[in-house]
Amino acid sequence: MPSDSKWISILKSLCSVPTAPFAEQAVVRFVGQFVRERPKLRLSQDRWGNLLIELRSSSKLPRWVFTAHMDHPGFVARKMLDARTLRADFRGGVEASYFKGSKVRFFDGDRAIPAIVTQVDLDGDKRPCGAKLRVAQPVATDLPGMWDQGEGRVVGRKFLSRVCDDLAGAAAALAMIDELSRKPSKAPVAVLLTRAEEEGFIGAIAASLKPQLLKKSDRLIAIETSAAQPYAPQGNGAIIRVGDRTSIFNSALTYFISQAAVALAKRDRTFAYQRALMPGGTCEATVYDAYGFTAASICIALGNYHNMDKAKKKIAPEHIDLNDWRNMVKLFLAVARTGHEFAPGHAQLKQRIEKRFDKWRHLL
Repeated sequence: MPSDSKWISILKSLCSVPTAPFAEQAVVRFVGQFVRERPKLRLSQDRWGNLLIELRSSSKLPRWVFTAHMDHPGFVARKMLDARTLRADFRGGVEASYFKGSKVRFFDGDRAIPAIVTQVDLDGDKRPCGAKLRVAQPVATDLPGMWDQGEGRVVGRKFLSRVCDDLAGAAAALAMIDELSRKPSKAPVAVLLTRAEEEGFIGAIAASLKPQLLKKSDRLIAIETSAAQPYAPQGNGAIIRVGDRTSIFNSALTYFISQAAVALAKRDRTFAYQRALMPGGTCEATVYDAYGFTAASICIALGNYHNMDKAKKKIAPEHIDLNDWRNMVKLFLAVARTGHEFAPGHAQLKQRIEKRFDKWRHLL
């Protein structure tokens, strides 16, 4: 595949950027540079810090928006208690048993400051909300901290990093819009990158409740790396996510994506996909659906969800199957390039059903 090395470069680079809920500033800088290097792209930001990358287009067709989040469960430095002790907030869902003794790094520009968790703080629901850490040197307020599990790298067929959820999803969207900037689709395409998903989709709620970047006519594809399931394992392809723990997504849009996958599999023998409900968590498509947007989801199976190695009971790198990720980018491109054919209300499915009815109606 001609673009494969560029795609992997985007994946490695973005998944090596530090981030945490409400502390996504390094990702914002990365995206700004990405857009500046591509004159056909335009970057907008709403008052809450969500980003929209648009591929310039004169088309009046409804826009396709592929949306991922910029954060990952992590620490945010609060204050130094003494020369070697830091108090930090923790944001996102990681079980308390994984904290004490685990290594962390705080990021100050190009500097990475080592730390070790010595105490975990729990909120009223017994969930981790903060920690004390022994640090190698003082850490400034509001700097992000992440589990010390290394930057993005390829190991065989796997891609490992301290963060895949959801920077790997965001990287797939960037790879897609980079391709489209050279060969645009008929329908307009954009990428929405949201903040603080790990604290309950705060950026997505802001984008939906007080929309400055979205339009009600948009077709939204929420992107995730979702905890692998026995019936949707790693290595079996990109996943058309029909729903999550909380809701089921738009049926007509999900059907359209499924048909695009079927057609792509006929053209490309290396393309593989799955279709499944992924109940490991709730994703942003639920928020968009609740606020009246036409929304569906595409994801890939994630290992060591939120850095929790359940088998070894310790913090570990998140990992994805590299071919699954490639296939997700391929599916994004297939959907974007055929998006002008989508008609709400199951027009495609009705045609198939009625054709069958006409064939057999004489026997009724």
